[in-house]
Amino acid sequence: MGRSIFETILGAVVLAVAGLFLVFAYNSSDLKVVKGYEVSANFPMVDGLKEGIDVKLNGVKIGSVTGMNLITTPGPNEYLVRVAMMIDPSIKLPSDTMALVSTESLLGGKYMSLEPGVDDETIKTDGTGRITRTQAPMRLDDLIGQVIYGNKRDSGNNASKPAAAEPAHP
Repeated sequence: MGRSIFETILGAVVLAVAGLFLVFAYNSSDLKVVKGYEVSANFPMVDGLKEGIDVKLNGVKIGSVTGMNLITTPGPNEYLVRVAMMIDPSIKLPSDTMALVSTESLLGGKYMSLEPGVDDETIKTDGTGRITRTQAPMRLDDLIGQVIYGNKRDSGNNASKPAAAEPAHP
């Protein structure tokens, strides 16, 4: 009888420690949803971007991506991806802020990076704010192709060009 009580108490202690660890991990992981104002931006592609990822300004989390949808209405924005972001209300972004999809590491984790502009005007905080300057993510396969094939093309192009004639000296 004494052994089963000891095992029960030990099991309860293990569960309590595991619960404390989970609370600590959640609080330190910065997974909290940011409440604030919505800003949107249009991108030609958003490879690897997902709802819920961080929006960072100078490396500090200031929001999260809340949604993405393909624009299908005919016009200049057709087939662009509209990305909605929730931004901390204490952050006022200049109207010439640039949004780009960045890579966290070589393993491919993505986040939305905002680079503040210098304009005195700020983006609207009433939910209609838009970031007009955007940059699509660089794709790893395109970069590798440029490195591999870019050098071969350059060396081939240089070999096929005739050498420039040197000016005659009288």
